[in-house]
Amino acid sequence: MSELHYQVDLLKAMNQKLSGRERMYRLVCDNTANAFLYCSFERNEIATLGKWKDFFSFEVSDIRDMAHLFEEVDDPYVVPLREALFAEKSGKESAVVECMRRDRKQWLKFQVRIVYDESGQPTDKIISIEDITKFKSQNDELAYMAYYDELTGLYNRNYFVRELAGLIRKAAETNAAVSVMIIDIDDFKKVNDGLGIVVGDELIQQFGSFLKELTDHDVIASHFTSDLYCIAIYDPVGTKSVEHIHRQIRTRTREAFRLSSGHALQITVSIGVAEYPEAASSALELINCAEIVMFKGKNMGKNTIQYFDTPILNEFIHNIEIENKLKEAVFYNNFLLYYQPQFYAGNKKLRGVEALIRWKDGNNGMISPSVFIPIAEKNGAIIPIGSWVVERSIEQYARWSRQYGKHFILSINISALQCGKEDFVDSILGMIKKYDVQPSEIELEITESILIDDFEAVSSKLKLLRKHGIRISLDDFGTGFSSLSYLKKLPIDTLKIDKSFIDTVLTDSPTRIITESIINMVKTLGFESVAEGVEAEQQYRYLHAVGCDVIQGYLLGKPQTAEDIERLLQEA
Repeated sequence: MSELHYQVDLLKAMNQKLSGRERMYRLVCDNTANAFLYCSFERNEIATLGKWKDFFSFEVSDIRDMAHLFEEVDDPYVVPLREALFAEKSGKESAVVECMRRDRKQWLKFQVRIVYDESGQPTDKIISIEDITKFKSQNDELAYMAYYDELTGLYNRNYFVRELAGLIRKAAETNAAVSVMIIDIDDFKKVNDGLGIVVGDELIQQFGSFLKELTDHDVIASHFTSDLYCIAIYDPVGTKSVEHIHRQIRTRTREAFRLSSGHALQITVSIGVAEYPEAASSALELINCAEIVMFKGKNMGKNTIQYFDTPILNEFIHNIEIENKLKEAVFYNNFLLYYQPQFYAGNKKLRGVEALIRWKDGNNGMISPSVFIPIAEKNGAIIPIGSWVVERSIEQYARWSRQYGKHFILSINISALQCGKEDFVDSILGMIKKYDVQPSEIELEITESILIDDFEAVSSKLKLLRKHGIRISLDDFGTGFSSLSYLKKLPIDTLKIDKSFIDTVLTDSPTRIITESIINMVKTLGFESVAEGVEAEQQYRYLHAVGCDVIQGYLLGKPQTAEDIERLLQEA
């Protein structure tokens, strides 16, 4: 009897212990944000725990009720969820699946854990259900930041390059082509500088949205930087050909982009095109080739589309080599100065000399200024080069003046970048004072390109120099668009008629009429006229007859070394 009481007391104690554990487990489950579903295979029982009612409106009291869970998720997730919830059928101990709920933007994570006995039969199963919507949103946001440009919603550069590489691999397998279009908005800097970056950003957004409309699974688009975009096209034919997309872009840019600020901006774009496998075999090389020809198009006048070919690449590589060598030449001042004499048309007496820079590269001989000066202007090297020319030419002129007692005019070409520097006026005046020359014997030659960006600022500097007695000459007259308006406002002394007029002045009647009109106008305004590029006696006689003041060209004097000019001074 005592043994029976003992057994009864032991069972009561064990039941109380189990009941306490059950309360503990329920308390733990109820204090989490998850819902739980427990299944006992041995007792054929099923129960819900935790925040079940926060997740679902139905109860699960039988294994068949679990089918309601499949109705809660979108169709693509039904099969994966079924496989996870009944993982014991494939002998798995655990399974995890993430599902989007039907008709709502909520993500659920189902984690399944199954316990087996020694014989391999399942005894218990616990299913944890977690709301991972916030986590998914954060991941989606991180993925968006990793793949997409924040301003336009297009692919960012890095992801675009990765996708382009995929298109190239696909093209290699299918023997297809891939075209890349680099697109740059012309004169975008003027929008940013004139209207502000907020207006500029909205223009970038609107144009990016338009490009996004052109994309599909074989056409991808990216916003690289600022006003630069890139489109890649797999198998570019028909409605997804480069020509078709270009026509769509041209059609859109003929209409103004209307911004929230009230501005209506009409733009043009320059486009460079390169194609795999003709131009390059990798994504980055293909993009570089397209960019090269895009910039070539910009240099040719903008609003163009240029296609890559081998000569363009060779020219680009050559320019890169020149640019690298130019840096070294600037560092060591590996330049020479030549001087081209100018003569009065009436008596052929020396009027002055124009200082001309020359560069003798050790391997390639003399490199033409027409080759390296544009590169120097583009990379900023023209500033130290220009400063060197100013000082060396004035120093040489001072030496000639002291040695030969001759007083003539030294003409020095000035670039836009030089003139734009804040200390430009002070540096010129400083050189004149340093070498003790007369300001009236120094003539600065400018071109209309100097005046484009900030006419008032440049004009103010030139007026200040002229007040100190320095002469101002307008070079290449007649090749720009606003020459006549400049003549009214600029403080100039001399006007140089461009060589392109002189070349055909004897054979082309319109050119002759224009040339004579320029000379008469210059006389009326009180300026001095200089004809550049005079190479034939007939040209000289004609220019002298129509009243041109000064002749410069190979007929009377080629560019010469300082030693040659000294012989000329001795004879004068």
